[in-house]
Amino acid sequence: MTDEVQFPAGFLWGVATSAYQIEGAAALDGRTPSIWDEFCQRPGAIRDGSSGDVAVDHYHRFREDVALMADLGVTAYRFSVSWTRAVRPDGSVNPAGMDFYSRLVDELLGHGIQPWVTLYHWDLPAHLAGGWTARDTAYRFGEYAALTHRALGDRVATWTTLNEPWCSAFLGYGSGEHAPGRQDPGEALLAAHHLMLAHGLGVQALRSGGASQVGLTLNFTPVMAADPSQATDVEVARRVDGVANRLFADPVFHGRYPVDVIVDAGSLWPVGAIRDGDLALISQPIDVLGVNFYSSQAVTAAEHLILPSAHVTAGHADVVSRGLPRTAMGWEVDPDAFRDLLVRLHRDYAGPAGVGLVVTENGAAYADEQVIDGVVQDEDRIDYVRHHLRAAYAALAAGVDLRGYFLWSLIDNFEWAFGYSKKFGIVGVDEHLNRRPKLSARWFARVVSEGRV
Repeated sequence: MTDEVQFPAGFLWGVATSAYQIEGAAALDGRTPSIWDEFCQRPGAIRDGSSGDVAVDHYHRFREDVALMADLGVTAYRFSVSWTRAVRPDGSVNPAGMDFYSRLVDELLGHGIQPWVTLYHWDLPAHLAGGWTARDTAYRFGEYAALTHRALGDRVATWTTLNEPWCSAFLGYGSGEHAPGRQDPGEALLAAHHLMLAHGLGVQALRSGGASQVGLTLNFTPVMAADPSQATDVEVARRVDGVANRLFADPVFHGRYPVDVIVDAGSLWPVGAIRDGDLALISQPIDVLGVNFYSSQAVTAAEHLILPSAHVTAGHADVVSRGLPRTAMGWEVDPDAFRDLLVRLHRDYAGPAGVGLVVTENGAAYADEQVIDGVVQDEDRIDYVRHHLRAAYAALAAGVDLRGYFLWSLIDNFEWAFGYSKKFGIVGVDEHLNRRPKLSARWFARVVSEGRV
């Protein structure tokens, strides 16, 4: 697609961040440690030895950051609330912490920007014994959701329960790449169920409080057989797709876990943890499905394990290079897979349920090495976003109920296990934490203004 395309009037344009990645102020105003605070203290856990203790100090500079959003012209901002900042270990509201989010919401509304709140973006309170392997954590999440909606629900219309539960379960408890750093495939599946239960309890709490729009954000990685003529490749692609994608979408929209995933998991499947009524809770109607997309994968059967975070059902799988361009994360750039994913999600899940799709994360990390007159010339990031927006438009033109797009990310930040070594922002940050809009910020502002790309 070479000609520019025009998105419809009313299409939602936004940027996204998360609390631990940008806020800092880790020990101020009653905030208590999260599992990421603890994980960052482990030698070797974070590539550059950093943490989110200061991050980009959004806690003190949020007004400056909202002004940046206003300059971009975005109509919405997706951010997460830090559970450990907003709620005390005894389950009561932390007034100082919750007030920060109240002030942030007011600042956004004052600039005509809709706040999109994500309740959980991985920073689980460290004091919760067992973390996501404990069923009780799901109930504590429901209580936290109710308290946060009570404080902000008069001004926030759209609520997301969880961000990318696959990462929390399989990177946190399967491969150990993320907090809390566990490496137990059985725990990963148990955590996955408790995360989905937390989603259901969160929806219940938000609906009871009168929330007008409730959703869930899932990360999707389209998976294909490296050689479709090889039955082993087709089989391993099915298995990876089951864990990466269907394990979370199926219970929300179909009220059941995928049968093939259960069979593949065998004795690891947490049969005893799934109680009567759980799937009814999980499959309560939602209004919006948030879609996070970065890349796709071609896989082949192999004799060694390359996908540890999906190894519960993937068996031995290897990712095969297709010769596509790559981002600084090593992820292949495949906008066609993005279009096909949106069509699949609308056809198999959201469309029949009358649920709208919103791209809640899409973007790319690059080295950002070329600087002219103090401005990062990130043409590669612009090219990535341009092609993915055109893919999104192609899906919309094919009948997909796509309602908005949030670019990841507003600002360079703490990129989890990579620390500050990977840059996703359209705004850079110097050593003094000064904000420096990149060329991509100027470009995205034009896209937002014209609705054309």
